[in-house]
Amino acid sequence: MKVRVCFHDRCFDGAASAALFLRFYRERFDPAAEFQFTGLTHRATQPFEEGLFDGDENAIVDFKYSSSPRVTWWFDHHQSAFLTPADAEHFRQDRGGRKFYNPDYKSCTLWLATVAQEKFGFDPRPLAELIHWGDVIDGAQYPTPESAVKLVEPATQLALVIEAAPEPGLATRLIPDLAARPLAEIVNLPAVVKHLGPLLERHERSIDVMRQRSDARQGVVFFDVSDRDLEGYNKFIPYLLHPDCRYSVGVSASPTRAKVSIGSNPWNPAAEEKNLATLAEQYGGGGHPRVAAISFEPTDLERARQVAREIAAKLRG
Repeated sequence: MKVRVCFHDRCFDGAASAALFLRFYRERFDPAAEFQFTGLTHRATQPFEEGLFDGDENAIVDFKYSSSPRVTWWFDHHQSAFLTPADAEHFRQDRGGRKFYNPDYKSCTLWLATVAQEKFGFDPRPLAELIHWGDVIDGAQYPTPESAVKLVEPATQLALVIEAAPEPGLATRLIPDLAARPLAEIVNLPAVVKHLGPLLERHERSIDVMRQRSDARQGVVFFDVSDRDLEGYNKFIPYLLHPDCRYSVGVSASPTRAKVSIGSNPWNPAAEEKNLATLAEQYGGGGHPRVAAISFEPTDLERARQVAREIAAKLRG
């Protein structure tokens, strides 16, 4: 049995969800199943390539819905889970009992664990640490901005590597370890260690860059770091530097996309006023009510900058 698992790439919650699905499927369905993983990123174009769903079973976790008849499992928690109204209707009509959606959950990891336990008798306790940190990291449930930015926990260091390491496919190779080993062991694996030191140094530099680039006015921090190698920056830095702000709007760039990121300050109750996913959807993006993003082609950087300025103006207004 070949199982293809597609997950949200360069995302701790995405990798953790894939690891949880691996363990769940082997324990409850087929212990000898052969797993292959594919990381997916949000793009301006269709994210599902032809021939992607080539397994006997094909699962998508922590990513948008596909109406392909070859997709047999789906778990997601994003408000913007459906590319089209037709996809949403396709999901509503599904009677297979293996596709699950709940945007009230802060992480796909916890959502998947809940469904696997309640509907299929899976015991998630051996992965309690992974589930806990998937929910903290993706749900921005840190006690303080300092705890979110200092990156002293193995989980936060591992998230940094998964999200920002320049090595393609690293998250894919770490998923079996996430399914079987404590996070403190994984963060000391050679494949992680070789990236962690340089990335921590880059993280410290990014704080200085953000300090220099931030335009904080009327409760909104705006910054453009598209000329720097900072797409995987820590999204909580603006709130550490400007604790009174409600929202942040940033522009970044990589070889595969230009990106507008929109966030709300988890430590400022006034930041709950705006639904950022709904705002991002107006420009073809999406996400969660408290954090969202819009992807553009890498050649459309000027358009990304224009959209970011428009969104900052709307939030300030």
